[in-house]
Amino acid sequence: MSPPKKRITILGSTGSIGQSSLSVIESLGEDYQLVSAGAHRQWRLLADQARRYHLQKVVITDPKYEKKLKNALVDTDTEVLAGSDHLVDLARDELVDIVVVAVVGAAALPAVLAAAQAGKTLAIANKESLVMAGCLVMPLARQNDATVLPIDSEHSAILQALRAGRRHEVKKVIITCSGGPFLEASSDQIARANLADALNHPTWNMGPKITIDSATLMNKALEIVEARWLFDLDPDQIEVLIHPESIIHSLVEFCDGSVLAQLSPPDMRLPIQFALTYPDRREGPAPLLDLHQIRQLNFQPPDPERFPALRLGFEVARRGGTAGAVLNAANEAAVGAFQEGKISCNQIAELTELSLRKHNSIENPDLPQIMEADRWARREVIDSLKSLPHSAKL
Repeated sequence: MSPPKKRITILGSTGSIGQSSLSVIESLGEDYQLVSAGAHRQWRLLADQARRYHLQKVVITDPKYEKKLKNALVDTDTEVLAGSDHLVDLARDELVDIVVVAVVGAAALPAVLAAAQAGKTLAIANKESLVMAGCLVMPLARQNDATVLPIDSEHSAILQALRAGRRHEVKKVIITCSGGPFLEASSDQIARANLADALNHPTWNMGPKITIDSATLMNKALEIVEARWLFDLDPDQIEVLIHPESIIHSLVEFCDGSVLAQLSPPDMRLPIQFALTYPDRREGPAPLLDLHQIRQLNFQPPDPERFPALRLGFEVARRGGTAGAVLNAANEAAVGAFQEGKISCNQIAELTELSLRKHNSIENPDLPQIMEADRWARREVIDSLKSLPHSAKL
């Protein structure tokens, strides 16, 4: 008998990660089936996906597009749901085996918790859920035999390298980063950078929020916290290293001095496929690495003065509790302010740090306390914007 199909839902199917996931599912063939999907506003693309993959359910989280989506699918059997609460329904649907979480930001957290409680395989591209609530997600997953697998390149690389040894043999993990568009920029140049500068990533093609996080290295701060929860690491076991070529995605050093690295071209389809087929490997659509074309691999430590966000990541990984929710929410709000031209790029980390300094962390929070910390941090950034001197605003 052939093994049963793996049935998949993608939360965030119209974004960059979601569309890459669709490419992987298509390449895997009939053993993998997309049964449902959710998106925020791109109702036309979601309707096209529903038709192409004969989806049973779709969710549009912005209700004002519900009627348009329903009209676009009126002649199909696809059930149309509206509102972010219905992402939870997709995540715990009995027909679903794998939940791909490609929603950006804190909005994904309820669905992540629902999938963990339902014992699903969780393929997470959403850093924020683990940054905010890793203290809830990982224990809940263990209690319900859910499998949590990262589909960002760095943590997928760590997961792959960790399979070469036992957990107690790990000395440290090294998370790499390209350095983003401001690798060679001075502090003054970063302060003067505009939105187009921040979105000009040298190696990766990502959504705007993630690309801005890469420019400030806040994405590495979030990944430090994420790695702490995903792999049950002490923060002192985590390092960050700049690697501009984006060929080595992360490394693991073991107690005997062996260092294992995962190498591949910068293509998100590889970590996505590894999560979908885990623990097995199959041929896929990602390009192969041609070592003959690689002349050199470069490494350098990040500059904490130009990229202060990294320090915040280590601080939050040590503090735990609600500090992760504040880090994530304050950064989201500050990135939004930068996109609107209200602050300079270097002020993203400044505003985030200011919120962390004012926050009284709760050590073992429940979900309502985490969500309240999230709301508090967003309000705090808005209040801080009002008090900025006029000369500091763009």
